[in-house]
Amino acid sequence: MPLYMDIHKVDSDDFTVEDVIKAHMQDLAIQESFGVIQRKYWVNEEDKMVFCLMEGPNKEACHKTHEESHGMTACNIIEVSDDEYNIFMSRGSTQKNDLAYTTDGNLDTGFRTIMLINTSDFSGKYRHYINETKRLIEKFRGKIVRQPNDDETMASFLLASDAIIAAMAIANLLHTVKDNFEYRLALVSGSPVDEEGVDLFEQTKKKVHTLCWIGLSKVVYLDAITQALSQKESNTPKVNHAHVKIVNATDFSFCEKLFKILNSEFNNSSFKSDDLGQLLGLSKAQTYRKIKSLTGMSPNTLIREMRLRRSLEALKKNGKTIAEIAYDLGFNSPTYFTRVFRKRYDILPTQFLKLSNTSIL
Repeated sequence: MPLYMDIHKVDSDDFTVEDVIKAHMQDLAIQESFGVIQRKYWVNEEDKMVFCLMEGPNKEACHKTHEESHGMTACNIIEVSDDEYNIFMSRGSTQKNDLAYTTDGNLDTGFRTIMLINTSDFSGKYRHYINETKRLIEKFRGKIVRQPNDDETMASFLLASDAIIAAMAIANLLHTVKDNFEYRLALVSGSPVDEEGVDLFEQTKKKVHTLCWIGLSKVVYLDAITQALSQKESNTPKVNHAHVKIVNATDFSFCEKLFKILNSEFNNSSFKSDDLGQLLGLSKAQTYRKIKSLTGMSPNTLIREMRLRRSLEALKKNGKTIAEIAYDLGFNSPTYFTRVFRKRYDILPTQFLKLSNTSIL
């Protein structure tokens, strides 16, 4: 039978784990009537959330089981694969009477910290560093998520502190690569099921992609939730703030808005910082200060940077000419694109194209 996971948000001042255990027992008493098997559940006391894992013929049967047994119906139910579940939820987690615990005996809240690393190797000499980052992820109890290419690695951690320690170790390693190599690294924590959406950790994965794309190279970005979770854990790491940027909820909302605007306007050659400020609803000075503080770049530099990062992806796909890529990304001419590309990456687009093809082979 298909595997499903749901989210319950409890609006009660009297929320207790004992109440959830009782509700689960009520589910077990009637689940056979709906062809459902309750497998495991997670309780997040602080945020008053419950996540249930179950097998069933369909979502409606899972919904009916909760509705008939105790009335605490789910805000959302999604279908998950065994692979997804094992990658994101099983490592470091155990259970007692279906209730999830960490291996050190604490309640497993269901929250996970997602790491995303994006790398660019402009020499073709540093592939072994990518392999070493994956080894460090495993060393600090992370689970690597399958990715479509070698330039991007995603991993899931049960503990936020483990994720931060791994990120610091990876940053220290990659800082030793002096030339022709860049990386961006972000950490975001969140719940396995959101109130809207259809995928496991859908919002968390979107957020970590946003931070990784907006982020400055060779700086570790983490959201405030990750920092807060790590401070409650026994192995709270000491964060080196020289290489770390902590993004609070307000700044993250700004990053999301900025990312959305840049994604929609990168192919508009006339799009400049004044246009960006207007869409953000900020003055020229406010736009500059805000973007500079979060990304380390001026607005115009950030616009150009996003176009250049897009060009790396386009060149790796090898489906278009240099001229086509240049115009598609809002550069006024292939000559100008080639000039700024070489200045930024110390390599010509044609050389990077050949290097990418060699790497694939």
